[in-house]
Amino acid sequence: MTRRVLPYRRPSEDIVQADSWFLVTEDGDLALPESLSDWDYQMDLELRRRVRVDLDRARSETGLSPETALTLAAVWTATGSNLRGLADRIRMEETGPAEVEIRAQLRGSDLGGVLVLDTALVLSDALPNGKPSAPRRAGSVLWSDHRSLRLQGDAPQFPMAVIDFAKTSFPENAAWHLQIGSNLHGATMGSLLLLVNEQNTVTATAFQNAAKPRPVDRVVLSAVYADAARVMIEHALRHDDFGDGATFPDDTLGSTLLSLFHQMFPGSSINDVQLRFNHSPSLFASELQAAVKIFGEV
Repeated sequence: MTRRVLPYRRPSEDIVQADSWFLVTEDGDLALPESLSDWDYQMDLELRRRVRVDLDRARSETGLSPETALTLAAVWTATGSNLRGLADRIRMEETGPAEVEIRAQLRGSDLGGVLVLDTALVLSDALPNGKPSAPRRAGSVLWSDHRSLRLQGDAPQFPMAVIDFAKTSFPENAAWHLQIGSNLHGATMGSLLLLVNEQNTVTATAFQNAAKPRPVDRVVLSAVYADAARVMIEHALRHDDFGDGATFPDDTLGSTLLSLFHQMFPGSSINDVQLRFNHSPSLFASELQAAVKIFGEV
């Protein structure tokens, strides 16, 4: 077992008392769960947590002077998009105990996969003349914690945009179009894009109501899901790199397509399904329709 040794003193863990993260919703705040099964890329997230810091102890136990400024910061990372950013940062120059609330307002289009939330108490400014055993570099971590939230499971989820097809090369009366990349080793977030025609009000409204769909919205969303799954599976089966024994890194297009394939055709080999796709396309279409449970639960 290895232990990381820092070149400066760190305070006791109990100098910070951090509450759990909460998800802010229209129906009230909810303790952050392990996963959000109904999340999609249109769903922005607002999170908050309260943190109490004993600033006097944090400074004295690390050899810092009583007036040293400290900062409490929260950083988010999304594995699905490979993006990260600063959620909140609060500079603390007062003495004694302090209680603050840190908040994160995250755009759904920036997220995906697993959302990682790192909170840290750090040194605000560089202290070139500080004590040898005290932290001196700006950003030196005195305390930290780590929390993760899975935003998507095995079902395919990808970014989408609502646009006017009349201004594109797509058929003006089409309701939607799934763009999919050819590089199976590319990131899923950069390889898939669902475009919805804003002129098709039935489809556009269904996605607007996706969080609380009406019966007609459920039918439309089911049809879109089924068609997107068909396009993705057919795209995979035509690709030379997609076959039995193929492996792809996590969060790549190939990994997503493999996951979808095994969800749609559990226990089947890729080679067997490719044969049916090539020689019995009508049977394959019916099998895929059954696999996605079209017009069932979305």
